[in-house]
Amino acid sequence: MSIIRPRLTDFHNIPITQEEVDFAIPFLDEDIPLYVDPFLLWKSPSMQDNSLHLSITNSFNHIGYLFNKGYEKDAIDLIIRASECDEVGFGNSKTKTGKRIGIKLASKITNLFNSIPQISKSGFIHFEEIQLLVDNFSKDRVSDIACNYIQSFLVDYTIEQCEKYKIPIEKVQLNNLYDSKTNKFIEEETYLPINPITKLPILLVPKRWLRFIPWINTDDYFKNYYIKNLYVDGQELPDKVKLLAFNRSNYDVVKTYTEIKEKQFENCKNDPLFNQIPVTSAKRKISIIEKLPTGKTNNADIKFEDNACQLLASLVYPHLDFAKEQSRTESGVQIRDMIFYNNCSFDFLKEIYDSYDCKQIVMELKNVKEVKQEHILQLNRYLKEQFGRFGIIITRNPPPKKVVKNVIDLWSAHRKCILILDDSDLKLMTQVFNSKQRYPIEVIKKKYIEFTRACPS
Repeated sequence: MSIIRPRLTDFHNIPITQEEVDFAIPFLDEDIPLYVDPFLLWKSPSMQDNSLHLSITNSFNHIGYLFNKGYEKDAIDLIIRASECDEVGFGNSKTKTGKRIGIKLASKITNLFNSIPQISKSGFIHFEEIQLLVDNFSKDRVSDIACNYIQSFLVDYTIEQCEKYKIPIEKVQLNNLYDSKTNKFIEEETYLPINPITKLPILLVPKRWLRFIPWINTDDYFKNYYIKNLYVDGQELPDKVKLLAFNRSNYDVVKTYTEIKEKQFENCKNDPLFNQIPVTSAKRKISIIEKLPTGKTNNADIKFEDNACQLLASLVYPHLDFAKEQSRTESGVQIRDMIFYNNCSFDFLKEIYDSYDCKQIVMELKNVKEVKQEHILQLNRYLKEQFGRFGIIITRNPPPKKVVKNVIDLWSAHRKCILILDDSDLKLMTQVFNSKQRYPIEVIKKKYIEFTRACPS
């Protein structure tokens, strides 16, 4: 399936939106730029999440037990195996595969159980603190380690969600499943969805556990705790290496910071995969758009595209999930598109899916005074494969009658549907967005109904 930024559900033609499911829908060719934050499991009202956090903590502290009992090689092997979890697909990788940590970094981590008395005695409660103690231990490692230690739960969760939404699963071999009874990574056969590109198994993860940055992190510690409580005016600010060395020598400082973060737990929220802009921002953007001149004077075209992109992505959510913003060149002209997944989440979306083979909706942005035949032909040439035979032009003014006739003729000859939305339509969508009485996408549905009525029967 050659669609833009494909997801697991798109490959299997399963029409669900990100909003309606409990898990983060995985991309097939790149990672989701979010991470599992163990702190969200710790602060959760769910006893299940709390017990999973305890399991992560106990499993991680077992590394310290092995190290302090003289099994240094076993401890290092465990932390290395725990450091990468490709099956969940989180991070910034464009290849869907990551690298485990090396022996040098693994040794620095295991040495914490010996060099810091409090950790040697009691272990970690929040192992994310390692970010404040060791260099190159980042948020992706926190996430992958947490996922690996509860992979058994994630397998069951994935199967349950796949059964619920009819996502196909296949027999797979997992080579890095953690067995909390033996405290070892084992191999196990099970059934999971498969990435059709890499042929590797996929694990689904609850959205409620995901953040862009862990609640406990180095930047927050430095700006909001170290500078305010420990830094003396006039002193030279420590670089990261010196700061981490200070933290290792003064672990009580790190513990105090963690205790503060625990008390502020109610402020720790998961990050959504998509954020709608506030109503005030939507009003501001439509106001900017209406005041812009057409054409390219003073980068008016770029300003129009920037504001329209941010506005539209929010106006059509949650009925349409934003897939990608992209530019293409045709006949020497740069064209900016917005592409959405068609999840068939609204009656008219289901109709264009069935009638025009529209798996993804392309919206082409045109800051021109008048839409012309050449603009229709540009989009027409693009309407094939994943976009099917349906597209939308977002422009400034209503199209002239001859262009409306051209669009109708295109439908008559090739059964292609091109809708043209102008400033007044965007303004109406923004007003509907503000009122909360109806859905902005109904404005697009109205344009579609008007189009179908104008077509010859």
